[in-house]
Amino acid sequence: MRKLLLLSAIILLVSCKSKQLTANSPEKYDLEVLAQVISDNKLDEIYPGSNKTEGTELFEEGTEERSYTILYPQTPDNCLIIWADKDRTKLHQIYVEKESRWRSNTGIRVGSTYDELEEINGGPIKFYGFGWDHSGAVDWNKGGLENSKIRVFLAPKIAPPKDFYTDKMITTTDDEIDAMQLKVRAILFQEPTEN
Repeated sequence: MRKLLLLSAIILLVSCKSKQLTANSPEKYDLEVLAQVISDNKLDEIYPGSNKTEGTELFEEGTEERSYTILYPQTPDNCLIIWADKDRTKLHQIYVEKESRWRSNTGIRVGSTYDELEEINGGPIKFYGFGWDHSGAVDWNKGGLENSKIRVFLAPKIAPPKDFYTDKMITTTDDEIDAMQLKVRAILFQEPTEN
């Protein structure tokens, strides 16, 4: 009987692992899955109803011209794909800034709280000030997400003190963090840059 149970468990595990990603799979909204779909050149197959739009624009604070694709434009599921090449074959970044179905496979989504980020990171985080291009950028502070491809940006619900408007890392107290009611305003999936 034990052998039969063990065999059943192995078959169940193998069948779960071999589950094929399809256009109806809910995990297609994981940013890491989207990155793999792009790598496998299956964007149109897995996101057939995404009404994608494409173009070229300046990124990197206006210093780099890149091709882009937008999935689900003008919907909450709007997702910006920025390409490393003009032919749209190699991923550079994925950017999401609306509360939607998109998330990291770690559980981070737009709207995640500061406390949730620290819990997912397995330790304290630091962040940069507000009022500039990378406003509220989070530093994982050598936590569990330090080597991940996920970057997040915070926004305060309640206006922060004036000295928090800076492009430098800021030092805060727990009370100041609680008072601002910080939440994730955007998520960036970043492929490592090649040197």
